[in-house]
Amino acid sequence: MSINAENKLLSKSFYLRDPAVVAIELLGARLVRIYQGYRLSGVIVETEAYYGSWDPASRAHRSIKGDLIRTLYDEVGHALIYGVHRRWLLNVVAHPNDDGGAVLIRAIEPFEGIDIMMKLRGIKDVRSLTNGPGKLTRALSIDKSFHKKPLYTMDHGLWIEKGENINPSSITKSKRIGVSKDLPQYLRFYIKDNPYVSKP
Repeated sequence: MSINAENKLLSKSFYLRDPAVVAIELLGARLVRIYQGYRLSGVIVETEAYYGSWDPASRAHRSIKGDLIRTLYDEVGHALIYGVHRRWLLNVVAHPNDDGGAVLIRAIEPFEGIDIMMKLRGIKDVRSLTNGPGKLTRALSIDKSFHKKPLYTMDHGLWIEKGENINPSSITKSKRIGVSKDLPQYLRFYIKDNPYVSKP
């Protein structure tokens, strides 16, 4: 992983690669949110990779217009946030220079600030606290205000930093969840046997 030595943030160049590669290497990294002066964080345990207009599951597939689609092709390392079923989903833009793409953060394992996260979610069951893309954004109080903000700096109170290295043998892959048309390759990645994965 490409790491900023000063603050352990994943650097912008980390995201300048194939979204599937980034999705795999984000497993074990730590998603951090500063909320009202408190540090909330969790280990990323599940991701999905998305590409540009040629990907039938991508939001860029049917159109080349709109803010979300432009963001998908724009600067890497920035948050791409959109709403589904009244829940915000957090993606990080990731792609080589000649294409668009992003990685959806599907689930995290709570690490810091768990009591605050449970209050934000209004639940007491830690196992169901962040085991889904809409659940984790609510638990970390992530909303549209973070859209287009870089996740490789601490300037906006939300970032991704180095965590633990995951053995490749512990990573499982599958088809992406909830898409009507998919690519032939498996683009959902998760840590095997982790109890915080959305759907084993």
